[in-house]
Amino acid sequence: MARNTQRFNPRQSMHRPDYEIFHYQDPKMQEVPLHHHDFYEIYLFLSGNVEYLVEGRSYTLQPNDLLLISPMELHRPMVAPDKSYERIVLWIDEAYLNSLPERQAVKDCFDSGHNLFHCTGTAIPSLVRHLVREDCSEQSGSRMYAEGLFLQLMAEIIRLISGLPDDADHAGDTPLVSQVLRYISDHFREELKLDDLAAQFFVSKYYLAHTFRENVGTSVYHYIQLKRLQHARQLLSEGGSPGEVCHACGFQDYANFYRAFRQIYGISPQAAKTLSFR
Repeated sequence: MARNTQRFNPRQSMHRPDYEIFHYQDPKMQEVPLHHHDFYEIYLFLSGNVEYLVEGRSYTLQPNDLLLISPMELHRPMVAPDKSYERIVLWIDEAYLNSLPERQAVKDCFDSGHNLFHCTGTAIPSLVRHLVREDCSEQSGSRMYAEGLFLQLMAEIIRLISGLPDDADHAGDTPLVSQVLRYISDHFREELKLDDLAAQFFVSKYYLAHTFRENVGTSVYHYIQLKRLQHARQLLSEGGSPGEVCHACGFQDYANFYRAFRQIYGISPQAAKTLSFR
């Protein structure tokens, strides 16, 4: 049977209103920047040499490791170039997830405070592979079969995570970075400078900049900007005016806000008011 693998596509928006699944295999992986999206992501690691960063938490992946990534969580893989990189990625639209039976149990899996789960010895890897095959199939009934597999997969994930202890996450972050991330989350609407953050945590700005980039995968400045843009997009979708949103999210001038928003989302803040992001 042919394998339904493909090379990485940098698209980070959904085309379907329910879910999309991709089986990627890249002999040499291009660098993926720190990013976020509006949908839920289930990621099954198959092979390669990968360190995966999610909101400052670092995970060294093993085959059949499962990552659950919630909407708006900043994340990126750091892939060693000397090995082929294979994984299956499942995207789930938030509205579709909310229509599922036991939707709260599914959302609780993503909101458990953990990202990494080991699923070797469970039915999950087999179900994910089977779902890829059926989703790509043109056989009669394949769409119905795929939807059944999708629901079964969600049920298996619920059972896996509900049976784990609270310390099941295996993240390698540093106390300093964790504290800085929490501080940024609470204060991104204010003027934040590297010097001020370094003074807040009694470290040199050079040490903070290096440690932050090493753990989070981007600079302090870029991370703060992404957090502000996330919040701005949410406020715009709720009807806020671009000018008000700009200042409410910590941007000092509208021109800077406009350029940053357009660079990340590909549209102007004004256009974002009329669009439903996927």
